[in-house]
Order: sequence, then C-alpha cells, then structure tokens
Amino acid sequence: MTMPAPLVLIVEDEPAQREVLAYNLEAEGYRVNQSENGEEALLMATEDRPDVIVLDWMLPNVSGIEVCRQLKTRSDMRAVPIIMLSARSEEVDRVRGLETGADDYVVKPYSIVELMARVKSQLRRSRPAALGEVLEFADIRLDAETHKVTRGENLLKLGPTEFRLLATFMEKPGRVWSREQLLDRVWGRDIYVDSRTVDVHIGRLRKALCLFGGEDLLRTVRGAGYALG
Repeated sequence: MTMPAPLVLIVEDEPAQREVLAYNLEAEGYRVNQSENGEEALLMATEDRPDVIVLDWMLPNVSGIEVCRQLKTRSDMRAVPIIMLSARSEEVDRVRGLETGADDYVVKPYSIVELMARVKSQLRRSRPAALGEVLEFADIRLDAETHKVTRGENLLKLGPTEFRLLATFMEKPGRVWSREQLLDRVWGRDIYVDSRTVDVHIGRLRKALCLFGGEDLLRTVRGAGYALG
C-alpha cells in the first residue's frame, strides 16, 4: 500500500459544476466526495475527514460561509484547508470569506486549471507527502516520491506501514495523533484494524529510526497518542 491519495470534498449545489470539478480532480489522481448542500457537507466532513474542501458560498439552507465557520471552530477540522468559490467579487466579500476561515477565495467564473493549481498549493501545505514532496525533520529525510528514508548518512529500511506512519508524523511535527486518527490516515477508514496494531507498528518504526543510534524522536503521550519531536 502506498500513501492514500488526498481526499477532496466538493460542496456545490450546481450539478454540472460539481461534476466538472469531480472529473478534473479525479483526473489529477485525487479521491473525491461530493455534496450538494451545507448540512450534508458538515456530516460528510465528519464521517470521512477530507484533506481539502472546495466550498461554494451560495448553498441552499446552510450557506458556505456558515459551513466554513462551523468547521473552523472544530479542533479536528481547523487544519483542513477550505477554498471558497463565489460569484461575489467585491473586496468586502473576499475579506468576509477569508475572515470566516477560508484559506483561499476563488471568484466565479474561474479557470479549472487555476483552481487545480490552488488545490495542489493547499495540499502541498497540508499533505506534502501525498504529493511526493521531500520532508525533513531533525536528521531524518523522507522522499515520498522515491520511498526512501535516511537518518544522517544511513539509509533506513521501513515497511510500507511504517513509511506511511513516519510521513504522517513528519507532515505535522509536534502534533499529537491519537490511535484512531493514525488508523484513519495510515490504514484508511475502509479497513478494520485493531487500535493496538498501531502500537506494534510504532514500535517497529522506533526500532528502525534508532537502528544506527541517535535520539528516539517519537514521543508517547499518555492517554493521547503519539507525536514526533
């Protein structure tokens, strides 16, 4: 198993626009969930946490602005980038969207090529390993494209699961991940794995990272989970 492709949640009430977005995102290799209204979007984001959200402002019942506000007040969703789509081009609207918590603001009609670039830009910040970026922390270097990990001058041999775990930690150094969050990110929601399996793979990762000496950089946070650094 390689790193799961980034998941993009599209929230757009116009079926034609939603389908065009989904088609182009899937062509770029992303997984896509689609929602046509705000209530459904909030539920879908909770059930299957996306890596980025493309969110239309003008939605029936619960507006995109309200969806954005609600998601950004939640600790588990605060770090998920939101790209707001809107026909409102006035500066005051753009400012309102960004102040509500949107990470980017795109005015309709937009260029699909530009929007794809903006999605990639947000993912480069939030899920760099999934895009094949090189990650570095202390003396550890992880190349997601070539699947190589080095510590200092030494090449480390990691199993696929340990590689995905390390990539997850290196994307957010210092962040404490619970076992459940690691299961979702590393194994995926569709696969049932006992949470104690995480401990086994953390142990293997620790052993691999310290094989040639050096400080144990993986931290166990009692009652909370694990963190790097």
